[in-house]
Amino acid sequence: MKTLRIGAGAGYAGDRIEPAIELAQKGALDYLVFECLAERTIALAQQARRKNPAAGFDPLLGERLQAVLAPCRQAGTRIVTNMGAANPLAAAEAAARIAGKLGFSGLKIAAVTGDDALETIAGSKLSIEENGKPVSALGDSLVSANAYIGAEPIAAALAEGADIVITGRAADPSLFVGPLVHAFGWSFDDWHRLGQATLIGHLLECAGQVTGGYFADPGVKDVAGLARLGFPIGEVSEDGSVVVTKVEGSGGQVTPATCKEQILYELHDPARYLTPDVIADFSQVRVTQIGPNRVLVEGASGQLRPELLKVSLGVAEGFTGEGQISYAGPGARARGELALAIVRERLALTGVAASELRFDLIGLDALHGTALSARGGHEPYEVRARVAGRTTSRAEAERIGREVETLYTNGPAGGGGVTTSVREVLGVLSTYLPRTQVAPAVHMLES
Repeated sequence: MKTLRIGAGAGYAGDRIEPAIELAQKGALDYLVFECLAERTIALAQQARRKNPAAGFDPLLGERLQAVLAPCRQAGTRIVTNMGAANPLAAAEAAARIAGKLGFSGLKIAAVTGDDALETIAGSKLSIEENGKPVSALGDSLVSANAYIGAEPIAAALAEGADIVITGRAADPSLFVGPLVHAFGWSFDDWHRLGQATLIGHLLECAGQVTGGYFADPGVKDVAGLARLGFPIGEVSEDGSVVVTKVEGSGGQVTPATCKEQILYELHDPARYLTPDVIADFSQVRVTQIGPNRVLVEGASGQLRPELLKVSLGVAEGFTGEGQISYAGPGARARGELALAIVRERLALTGVAASELRFDLIGLDALHGTALSARGGHEPYEVRARVAGRTTSRAEAERIGREVETLYTNGPAGGGGVTTSVREVLGVLSTYLPRTQVAPAVHMLES
């Protein structure tokens, strides 16, 4: 039976690069997949593209490709990634330049476009999933609208001979479904196989999570070698089953427990996991340890794909201003509380226009509030006071941090280590668009 080896080189935009290099050098892979795109990430990328038409793709694209391209070419490994973000064409052009500089001429690079649905969505009568309001009500605050496209254009690009496939907002598991469909010759209406392929993509898409990273909990679920965590490899059989493993000698672990946690990760209904390719059914999945760091996963299925595609909406929601200051020693808590009280009053006296404000003592009540934190009745040796607020303008947000900074000489004794920051707030909402209104396309380039 034919077997395909597919590895996960990243689970998010800022992931480590060394485990991907290890996979490229030692994984004997057919495909290396970099999943680097989240909802907020693509909204930020769209903003970057507005400022510079040549930007808008993952800033680590160049570093990743320079690190893995040579060993991938040597091993015959093809690369699939959504690092194109808001600008897959520019990303493909950048990849071609990098390949050329590394001496790989004639490399075929595919850019998959068509997920950008902003022109279709803006001003439409579609409803926002989270609140039922019309999308048109967002007005100029709507920054981006990207449909989750599926695996078909990825498989088409591979069929055209692409060595590297770069997409925008493809669904995470679809990055793996495309290579599997292409390699095994499965049909895009074979719902059973597509359900199995989606399970494989879901297992691998978060990289180090399934090899014990996010799984680790000291004293409860101990995992060795996390600083050298190995990223996963899927050994996929033509029948759709997969053995999840990792490079021998790398850190972390692959066990039934790590796989089960990842299977359930981000699932609303394990029997109806909606993707652009299929409605996957994971409810009958079987997980079996067959060797050290080798887990067989099988039993997924699927149903007819949805006719609506989810669209991620990036919405500009103002700014967050923040200031922090530390207090230590006897009476640290009391001084921290006084600091917060002073800033609270100052913001009211000076008329800072904030729609929301938070006053926290980090290490005491910042996560769960005073109702839970007060139960401990402890007196900490040190606290860090944090004030944060949401505003409509950057200037107002800056005023919040400045008031915290003035505590150096105008507040309780012994304050130190002030930090201030202002960041733009991008909210994420969603809507649904008929798939007939989304037209993915493949553009081929050569290095």
